[in-house]
Amino acid sequence: MAAVPRRVRATAAAMDLLRRLRGLHGPLMLHQSGGCCDGSAPMCYPAGEFIVGDHDVLLGLLDLRLRVDELPVTAPEPDDIAPVWISGPQFAAWQHTQLVLDVVPGRGSGFSLESPEGFRFLSRGRVFDDSELAVLAAAEPVTGAGWERGERPAISSEPQVVAAAADACPVPGSGTRPSP
Repeated sequence: MAAVPRRVRATAAAMDLLRRLRGLHGPLMLHQSGGCCDGSAPMCYPAGEFIVGDHDVLLGLLDLRLRVDELPVTAPEPDDIAPVWISGPQFAAWQHTQLVLDVVPGRGSGFSLESPEGFRFLSRGRVFDDSELAVLAAAEPVTGAGWERGERPAISSEPQVVAAAADACPVPGSGTRPSP
């Protein structure tokens, strides 16, 4: 059976910012915002500061120890993990898309930890191909209720961190396919 593709990846710059924020605020979590005053920005909070609902879906666990193209050799400590969540209804609309967490200069939302850092997180994405969608269809996503029961996501052998968003997301008209 094919490896389960990651539902979330991150650029090196986003991981650097997350590591800096963890140093300032302790363990982190992210939630892909669904709109309203925050638009659709990924929001970064101290772990536990955002209440995850029973129907929210875990997109993945960002391992803050990892660099570009690295795979973990050992299990991470809890403080090294930043879970990335999305609401259930928003997941229903985005389930065919791999989210790529990136960072750009600018001021983020007042609710997200990176706001005073002069950067903001940005979600980029690429549509999963048919073979990836088939594998994902067989891997039930972890919900907030499942997380509370101890469920954890399938392990992926795909690298989590990419050098730049273009390494994970195709650039229109470039004719290149992103690396796995």
